[in-house]
Amino acid sequence: MLALKEVGKTYPNGVHALERFSAEIQLGEIIAIIGGSGCGKSTLLRAIAGLDRATSGAVILDNAVITSPHAKIGIIFQEPRLLPWLTVADNIGFGLADLPAEVRRERIAAALARVGLADKANAWPRELSGGQAQRVAIARALVPQPEVLLLDEPFSALDAFTRRDLQDHLLDLWADTRPTLILVTHDVDEAVVLADRVLVMRPRPGRLFQEITINLARPRDRKSELFDNFKRRVLTALDRSLDRAVRDPADKSNAGEAMWW
Repeated sequence: MLALKEVGKTYPNGVHALERFSAEIQLGEIIAIIGGSGCGKSTLLRAIAGLDRATSGAVILDNAVITSPHAKIGIIFQEPRLLPWLTVADNIGFGLADLPAEVRRERIAAALARVGLADKANAWPRELSGGQAQRVAIARALVPQPEVLLLDEPFSALDAFTRRDLQDHLLDLWADTRPTLILVTHDVDEAVVLADRVLVMRPRPGRLFQEITINLARPRDRKSELFDNFKRRVLTALDRSLDRAVRDPADKSNAGEAMWW
C-alpha cells in the first residue's frame, strides 16, 4: 500500500541525510521509526508526506509516486501548531472547506467527541492544556479521513502521564478506522506500546539498520516480561546501530556535520 524504494536525500549544503531506505508498509499497519539524533527520521517522514522531495528513490502510495503533499496523507507534528485566531472547532475543520456546511459541522462534532473535547468547540487554543491542544491536532489530522497518518514525535513535549494517556487514546482512535500510522519517536516504550513493527535506523547517512516485529496482543501490558523483552531487543538494536555508525569508516565524512534534520 505504501512503498519506500531506496529513498535517499541530500540537502543543497551537501549533507547526506538518507541513503537507500526501503520498506513496504501495509494498510492499517502501525510502524515506529526510531534511531539516534541525526539519523534522518524526520527527513524520511517529510519525504513520505511530500513536504520534501527525495533526491533518489521513490515514495509510492497506491501505485503513484509521492512528490508533493497528498490528500490521503495527514501529519501530526511535535507541537500542535493550532491557529490562534481560530476556535478549536474551526481549527479541526480547517481542511474541510470543500465540504457542504452541514457535513463539515457533523465531521467536526464527531471528531471533537472522539478526542473527548466536545465541550471545547468554542474555546481558543490559548485556553487549552498541552494535552488538550495535542488532542485537537490529532482530531484535525483524522477528520479528513486520511489513509496514512504520519506522527513526528507528537507526545515528546508532554509529561509522562499525559503522554501515556494520549498513546492509549491514539490506539482507540486508530481502531475506529484503521489508517496506516507511521510514528517517529525517541521513546522505546512508546514504540513497543504502539507499533506492529519497529524500524531502527542508523545515522550518517540515515538508513534502515534492523526491523523488529512486535507480535504482542493489544492492549499491551507495559509491566509484563514479554513487553520488557521487546524493549531490550529494540534497545540492543539501537546500541548496535550507533556503535556501528561510529566504527564504520564510510560514515566519518559526516561526523562533524550539525545534525539538524
